[in-house]
Amino acid sequence: MDSSQTVASRPFHPKEPFWLDPRFRALLFQALVLGAVALLAWYLMANTIANLQRQKIATGFAFLEKEAAFEIGESVISYSAADTYARALFVGALNTVKVAAIGIGLTVVLGTFIGIARLSSNWLIARLAAVYIEVMQDVPVLLQLFFWYALFYEMLPGPRQALNPMIGVYVCNRGLIVPSLNPHPAWRWMILAFTAAMVASWLLRAWARRRQDRTGRPFPVFRTSLVLVLGAPLVTWWAFGFPRAVTLPELQGFNFVGGKTLSPEFSALLLGLVLYTAAFVAEIVRAGIQAVGKGQREAAMSLGLRPAQVLRLVILPQALRVIIPPLTSQMLNLTKNSSLAVAIGYPDFVSVANTTINQTGQSIEGVALIMAVYLFFSLSTSAFMNWYNKKARLVER
Repeated sequence: MDSSQTVASRPFHPKEPFWLDPRFRALLFQALVLGAVALLAWYLMANTIANLQRQKIATGFAFLEKEAAFEIGESVISYSAADTYARALFVGALNTVKVAAIGIGLTVVLGTFIGIARLSSNWLIARLAAVYIEVMQDVPVLLQLFFWYALFYEMLPGPRQALNPMIGVYVCNRGLIVPSLNPHPAWRWMILAFTAAMVASWLLRAWARRRQDRTGRPFPVFRTSLVLVLGAPLVTWWAFGFPRAVTLPELQGFNFVGGKTLSPEFSALLLGLVLYTAAFVAEIVRAGIQAVGKGQREAAMSLGLRPAQVLRLVILPQALRVIIPPLTSQMLNLTKNSSLAVAIGYPDFVSVANTTINQTGQSIEGVALIMAVYLFFSLSTSAFMNWYNKKARLVER
């Protein structure tokens, strides 16, 4: 058969017009939807700006440079009423970060402990963990915050009758008062030494893994990292002559002077968020552990490993790959639930932004800032957890 006959025998398919191409139509529909959304947004913004101008309400973010003229009860950095609204909002954002960071750390530890206890062979421990999970999950977090806040103010005594569980530590309706270290350059250098030791431990772990893959010889990463993390700050402390001057709180008049005070608002918020979110984390940990095959446990036990070693070296590392994605959602929930702090008077970002809105009348800009800040917190947490999930997932060869 020659080439002319082959071409003639092929079926004829006329070329379709480009508007019938599925890829073109998909792009066209997406472009139309995007254009409609942009047009709607432009209409709403133009209408809003016109109404604000008609009512002679100022727009824009120029108010951020004006004097705030209100105090904030708690601040991570120095702040006074003479500072600007921008600094006041920054103080509120730092207060939110403080609650979220401490709360996430405590939640993961407590939730992991309760999740493991939920699977305990001890009948009493397993039932107590189950009761805790059911009670905490079924009671709304806002009610829990009110309960803990009322507990601090109604149940605890005043400063004159403050509880004194140990030297220098007092508990009363003004909060938890503990001794504080006097300012010294050594503390800053100890923090830097601790950070450097953590980075060195991470690099050491990566090197040890490559070395074991190449030679088959393990390296005592945990013990070496423990020496680095503990030893570096201690050596720095020794280099500065072991400064250990502290300020003990003293009752003067109607309140304590000196030391460090954790306010009832902060304590109630942290306690409520941690106890509530830990119940959900416990269920995630339980599900992750049960997702690991029973053969893994039996194989580890047959090697002579103790139950604690089986859990730490075999079960938890495999369960972690299942736990991380839902755990990320709970971290985001804790961060977003911290906005309920406004109900008990803790000056988080929402509380400070509400005060700013009430004073300036620029509610649109204030709500936009609240949305932008919480969007930044959520995206940052998701990005970090996605990176960690990628590092911890099982690599198939």
